Amino acid sequence: MKRVQLYDTTLRDGCQAEDVSFTLDDKLRIAERLDDLGIHYVEGGWPGSNPRDAEFFQAVKRLKLKQAKVAAFGSTRRAGVRASEDRNLQLCVRADAPVVTIVGKAWDLHVREDLRIPLKENLEVIHDSIVYLKKHTDEVIFDAEHFFDGLAANRAYTLECVQAAADAGADLICLCDTRGGSLPAQVAAAVDAVRAALSTPLGIHCHNDCELAVANSVTAVDHGCVQVQGTINGFGERCGNANLISVIPVLQLKGGHHCLTPTQLKKLAEVSQFVYELSNLEPNKRQAFVGQSAFAHKGGLHVAAVQKNPATYEHIDPALVGNSQRVLVSDLAGRSNILYKAASYGIDVASNKPAVAALLQELKDLEARGFAYEGADASFELLMKKALDGDRVRYFRPIGFRVIDEKRVEGEPPIAEATIMLEGPDGQLEHTAAQGSGPVHALDQALRKALGKFYPEIAHVRLHDYKVRVLGGAEGTAAVVRVLIESGDEHERWGTVGVSHNVIEASWQALVDSMDYKLYKERRGAHRRRRATDAAHHG
Repeated sequence: MKRVQLYDTTLRDGCQAEDVSFTLDDKLRIAERLDDLGIHYVEGGWPGSNPRDAEFFQAVKRLKLKQAKVAAFGSTRRAGVRASEDRNLQLCVRADAPVVTIVGKAWDLHVREDLRIPLKENLEVIHDSIVYLKKHTDEVIFDAEHFFDGLAANRAYTLECVQAAADAGADLICLCDTRGGSLPAQVAAAVDAVRAALSTPLGIHCHNDCELAVANSVTAVDHGCVQVQGTINGFGERCGNANLISVIPVLQLKGGHHCLTPTQLKKLAEVSQFVYELSNLEPNKRQAFVGQSAFAHKGGLHVAAVQKNPATYEHIDPALVGNSQRVLVSDLAGRSNILYKAASYGIDVASNKPAVAALLQELKDLEARGFAYEGADASFELLMKKALDGDRVRYFRPIGFRVIDEKRVEGEPPIAEATIMLEGPDGQLEHTAAQGSGPVHALDQALRKALGKFYPEIAHVRLHDYKVRVLGGAEGTAAVVRVLIESGDEHERWGTVGVSHNVIEASWQALVDSMDYKLYKERRGAHRRRRATDAAHHG
């Protein structure tokens, strides 16, 4: 088993991704999470590029990280300037980080056309920069930029570049696939070539322009690299960097290498979600290992198989990376899906074959009309209870609603008002109106206002997400629409669905289900607590 160092550059390279921007507080919070995860190196940024990164290196010292080494990033000295007088190198030293990583040119094309200096002078630039940093810093990593392109174009010169870094005392040389265009076989041969020429430890830094950053990183480790550089969720410039969230379990669970402890490995899904949240980006539900769909099963045959043995359709135990198995319900669902979902909700339908058959038929009929329950577990659980009990779980009965949405003056926002009527738990009629920033918000406010008189716990419900999808565009603006709503309270989140030609009606259906589910959930929990208490007393 080989130990592999994990070098995270989310806070520097990851920030170069389109739509990704972190505040100083964000960066500090991410650094803490990366340290807790067990990442060995956290690259905090480029002290010479902006004040926020310079401030980070002062603020991060107050965090008292348990194991992660903080790295400052910079570039080799400018041509014609002594290393000791180069402002960029000075700022790297002033960052007072235990590690400095500097990038230097390893492709003759860049030396000639970007730096526009003689090839020999670039070797001196690399050597001088590392010698200077080694006098002031505990550890120096050299990022050989465009290494693989350089090796293909001028093998001898590129090897001279990494030799210059090794001779200067670099603690590790990282081979960079900067354009992201290399293939695994090329990476394997290149790493072998460097290992044959140098004794300095090697790292790998891959970009994902060919969707091969993870594969190339794993290949590099298999051929002798001891460090992998990457980012959480693969954030990075253009198509992104090697995704450490995938690299880590592939190396550890598939390759037999050691990256994290088993306890730390279970935090992968949580850290992935955390970084998505701070990036204000929707998590990729199909992301390998940690995505919501990574261990989701929809076809009835698949569900029947994983119930007998999860290994039939799951390549690892999802709990190893902090994920969990999910079974989806749809018009493809079979009896196994229904029984699985019922068991997860604590509902006994196994002994009621007619109820299962009726539920399957109703599910297929509803989905033919446009309903979808893959993201609406709460609506499906209510549907299941209806099939089992013979009636819909209801804590109130909606009677009707009216929505007025008017714009009185151009240039001013519209005014929305909703009036609803419902029947309360003892048959009382409640007729209520409320205003909102839009028709759906007004409906939501009116429903809360009416139900709050009977059920104070409704005040804890929050609407987290609202999605509308047009189903089939042939009818244009008269097409059927599906509304998915994600709601939650202080304990959990749940999804509900509504379908109609009228988007307000579809929203109303989903809102009603959301409130119904909250009330059902509260009473189900209270019932379980009573049963547990009774059992304890009788025990």
